[in-house]
Amino acid sequence: GGFAKCYEMTDLTTNKVYAAKIIPHSRVAKPHQREKIDKEIELHRMLNHRHVVQFYHYFEDRENIYILLEYCSRRSMAHILKARKVLTEPEVRYYLRQIVSGLKYLHEQEILHRDLKLGNFFINENMELKLGDFGLAARLEPLEHRRRTICGTPNYLSPEVLNKQGHGCESDIWALGCVMYTMLLGRPPFETTNLKETYRCIREARYSLPSSLLAPAKHLIASMLSKNPEDRPSLDEIIRHEFFLQGFTPDRLSASCCHTVPDFHLSSPAKNFFKKAAAALFGGKKDKARYFDTHNRLAKEDEEIYKLRHDMKKTSITQQPHEHRTDEEIQPLITTVAKPGALPETKQIGDSIRMIVRGTLGSCSSSSECLEDSTMGSVADTVARVLRACLENMPEGDSIPKEQLTASFQWVTKWVDYSNKYGFGYQLSDHTVGVLFNNGAHMSLLPDKKTVHYYAELGQCSVFSATEAPEQFISQVTVLKYFSHYMEENLMDGGDLPSLTDVRRPRLYLLQWLKSDKALMMLFNDGTFQVNFYHDHTKIIICNQSEEYLLTYINEDRVSTTFRLTTLLVSGCSLELKHRMEYALNMLLQRCN
Repeated sequence: GGFAKCYEMTDLTTNKVYAAKIIPHSRVAKPHQREKIDKEIELHRMLNHRHVVQFYHYFEDRENIYILLEYCSRRSMAHILKARKVLTEPEVRYYLRQIVSGLKYLHEQEILHRDLKLGNFFINENMELKLGDFGLAARLEPLEHRRRTICGTPNYLSPEVLNKQGHGCESDIWALGCVMYTMLLGRPPFETTNLKETYRCIREARYSLPSSLLAPAKHLIASMLSKNPEDRPSLDEIIRHEFFLQGFTPDRLSASCCHTVPDFHLSSPAKNFFKKAAAALFGGKKDKARYFDTHNRLAKEDEEIYKLRHDMKKTSITQQPHEHRTDEEIQPLITTVAKPGALPETKQIGDSIRMIVRGTLGSCSSSSECLEDSTMGSVADTVARVLRACLENMPEGDSIPKEQLTASFQWVTKWVDYSNKYGFGYQLSDHTVGVLFNNGAHMSLLPDKKTVHYYAELGQCSVFSATEAPEQFISQVTVLKYFSHYMEENLMDGGDLPSLTDVRRPRLYLLQWLKSDKALMMLFNDGTFQVNFYHDHTKIIICNQSEEYLLTYINEDRVSTTFRLTTLLVSGCSLELKHRMEYALNMLLQRCN
């Protein structure tokens, strides 16, 4: 910065590495200079957020002031862009989400950063972004009391700051628009040959958006660079913009992205993992197979070709062809759509939904037992009927139901698709790891990491030790262990749901899965049905307990809510949940067909 130099410092007693910001007293000899440093320390030391550089400690001696900060070994976004020139849209979404998260925290603490730029976004060992350098940060003041000082980096200054109208949250949003523009195009939007012309362009909000940018990116940049501060979107509105909702955002980036364009067809950790798996299975033969994840694409041309060839990637626990069914054959038993003023009674509809289970499965002591013993088609058919009945009969609503239940069910917290070589792997909330192999067999590694369950056909289970597997299963157990290790080391959990297991219920194993360009669908032997949506990481999970169907919704903040389907029949739900339920039903009907 203007006053300091930064060093990598190791505490020899703990071997912990810090970034040490060292400021000579001679550089801050004047009172206003020292006041600036004290203010930076005062603001920064109180902050604690995943996407803000952590402040640890400060002290001084006769020569220097020392500030110990979180060490970010990948340096800054400025260094990355210098090496890369431009970034891909998925990368921009990845970084912007983290910037918005950190900036939202600052604004909630009533702190303005006032110097958002690539050089102040630091990247740690895990490729996580951290907002740093609070040398120009200030408390948010009411409009009439805002300071009129022009401060910040010239190319990122907003019109209102240049016009000495004060710096507000909207000014940080403007800078964010400049950052997004720079990431995508490799240069700031208002860069000219001289500062006077740059300031003129900023005051007039005059810049160019090349045709190479896709429409959602153009629209978001234009909204953030609105001349009038009041016309700029809030941070929440930015994250809900179609630029984020319609495009793929990676969960993590490889460190190679600091200097090389990423290949989203197969992430680097996954590539290394599957090379090891291939070596174990095939004696070190080079794995030349390319892995294409449905929603990870760089070029529009690739996307269009891929949609034609792999719009719905399917596999199941049996390899027998499914009997063709039309949508009419999967009609729910309830066919009357509720009209305003004539909503059926909750109990009537609830009983009808329970009858769907009984009517499909016949008489038995519990629906979970029936589902365990039924055919794969009837499991899918039952869930489709229940979901369809709920959608056709619930009233319009405007919010998620307030009912919050605690239920014992398992759900998928992590998954990895390597079906072009081995199969589809997943981890349940009780840490059971399962793989549905391409040959239709299913294998589970239980939470003790010692016991393996093998399902050759629906309901038929063989149990053996992971260390003493029958010879014919050794290669599959090897792959299962690699899947388990990869997900444990590289993937994060998908929500906040506690792991509650009912030992009386049958163990879950995957029957079918299906991927589209928007979501992943998974159907299990006990009728548990889960759909993960890529763009915002929301999820819906439907399960049955004692003939009562429950729906769990995990929102984009990974916060879960569980309620009865019969509750929806009274209160309805928000459009965001209804649209997801409709999409989930369509995926299930595709699978039934």
